[in-house]
Amino acid sequence: MAKDKLTPKQQLFVKEYLIDLNATQAAIRAGYSKKNADKIGPELIGKTRIQAALQKEMDKRAERTGITADYVLNTIYETVERCRQAYPVLDRRGNQVYAETPDGKMLPAYTFDSKGVLKGCELLGKHLKLFTEKHEHTGADGGPIQTQALTDQELDAKIKRLIGQVIPDDDS
Repeated sequence: MAKDKLTPKQQLFVKEYLIDLNATQAAIRAGYSKKNADKIGPELIGKTRIQAALQKEMDKRAERTGITADYVLNTIYETVERCRQAYPVLDRRGNQVYAETPDGKMLPAYTFDSKGVLKGCELLGKHLKLFTEKHEHTGADGGPIQTQALTDQELDAKIKRLIGQVIPDDDS
């Protein structure tokens, strides 16, 4: 078999993986051992030739469905703009809807959906990697974390206190 060819079982794994993007379940459905599927699935995903086959199939699906990264980003963008009142409210016929103000004026109606705007901006920000999860650990007043060297006996006593167990001393 050529180096870039997949076995029939690997081909089935690729097909099954595209269903739900779950490597473990795809391995089981492809006929690999249920007992080891949680190890085999990720191992298969790590293989270069399987990654290439997956990408090829995902590209085919994107072309077939028209759902590409551009489509998703444009949909998020359009949704954010609508939520930000970028477009007027229209009736079923496509006519501008007007609302009466307390002083009797008729103004075009717009909607505002702050949750939609924020969620869309969050998704776009993640795409642009604007929000990276960083966890900073510091000690008192932002200084370095101080470590304390404990003797085995001190550590043992702290552990006993923390778990709330009363263990008789060896001396008694």
